[in-house]
Amino acid sequence: MSFRSGRRKLNGTSDKIYFGYWLVIVAFMAQFVSIGMYSYVLGSFMTPMIDELGWSRADFTLTRTIGQFVMAFVGVFVGARVDRIGGRPIMLVGTTVLASTLALHSLVEDLFVWWLLNGVALTVGCAMVGNLVVNVTLSKWFVVNRGKAIAFAAMGVSFGGIALTPLATWLIDTIGWRPAWVWLGALAAVLLYPMAIFMRRAPEDYGLHPDGLSDAQIAAGGGARAEAENANAYTRSEALRTYSFYALVTAFGFFSINIVVMILQTIPYLTDYGFSRGEAALAMIFASIPAMLSKPVWGVLIDRVPVKPLAALSAAVTGLALFMIVAAVGGGQLTLIFVAYIVLGLGWGGMIPMQEVIWASFFGRRHIGAIRGAGMPFALALGAIAPWAVSYYHDLNGVYDGALLVVAGLNVFSGVLIFLVPPPERERRKTRKMA
Repeated sequence: MSFRSGRRKLNGTSDKIYFGYWLVIVAFMAQFVSIGMYSYVLGSFMTPMIDELGWSRADFTLTRTIGQFVMAFVGVFVGARVDRIGGRPIMLVGTTVLASTLALHSLVEDLFVWWLLNGVALTVGCAMVGNLVVNVTLSKWFVVNRGKAIAFAAMGVSFGGIALTPLATWLIDTIGWRPAWVWLGALAAVLLYPMAIFMRRAPEDYGLHPDGLSDAQIAAGGGARAEAENANAYTRSEALRTYSFYALVTAFGFFSINIVVMILQTIPYLTDYGFSRGEAALAMIFASIPAMLSKPVWGVLIDRVPVKPLAALSAAVTGLALFMIVAAVGGGQLTLIFVAYIVLGLGWGGMIPMQEVIWASFFGRRHIGAIRGAGMPFALALGAIAPWAVSYYHDLNGVYDGALLVVAGLNVFSGVLIFLVPPPERERRKTRKMA
């Protein structure tokens, strides 16, 4: 059944509110749970689990390396299916996998089972409810306001650090790590099932226009940007033949390893230097609050000024902040550590909205799910080794500093590469001339 913009209701929602705004809320909650359970809670479990089970930090952290490869594999299939069938059936299945897998973590005794549950099953669940699904959807529902929409939704990622890191730490310290996993699984189910039911594929399916524009606004030229984007949209095979595709994959791959490493390693890193678990969890909160609050600012800027310089700045800031963290931790200066984590959070705030907007602006929104999915194996492979390598470096040397300095350098390099990568139009014209 077709629904005209601003005229009728879409499944009971108010006809005065564009349905895309409800999807921003859905995306916020989905990323809060998926990224929170995949990354933010893991550092809280590291010390108590390896102390009881006798593993090394590299053993424990290998799940993130496994998970990155699994995420890449799942992303290829999920991205294209979001384009075709929308996110609702994918998220419903993913929620079931995620919630049940979290609860099963309470039964872990064997290292192989840990790798299988946390590295494979949990990753599959998170991939089916997380940022690929929801951000591809938002890229279809918003064009003019895409930066703001994705930025507001991405606040859910940072909210995971504010809420789930201290919650997981408190649960572990209060009732033990095994019951804590069960409670987190129940929380995931309660929050995600209602969100999954709200998901929709694209505004055109319901007679709506991107950004909630009316028919009159479209007739007056308000949809010109969306039309131009559709007219110049790349297919997955076309995108894979461009230099820009691989440059973006490399740049954002090096950008993202910072957040993967620091979310996982902050608590053990700071406690190694004599800081308490509470102080270490507080450092993550100091990073997560500015990461969350700065996202709308980044989003507004994205929609008003060229996005590549902003993304380059965001990537470089994360690297510089990590240099500051290493120096502050080595000097034992807790106040300076908190300041450095605040700077780190400001850099993190731009990562997700910048990435999604650049991909959509380079390659269009029609096949963006398939293109983003195709990019995941390359991007995640670049970062897959980083969490394990940092832990392995610690197991060999007893400190994290050298490995973290390498990560910081790669972040700065990613900023330079993002700034220099050209839009793909030139490569596309060459391809068409040769065809």
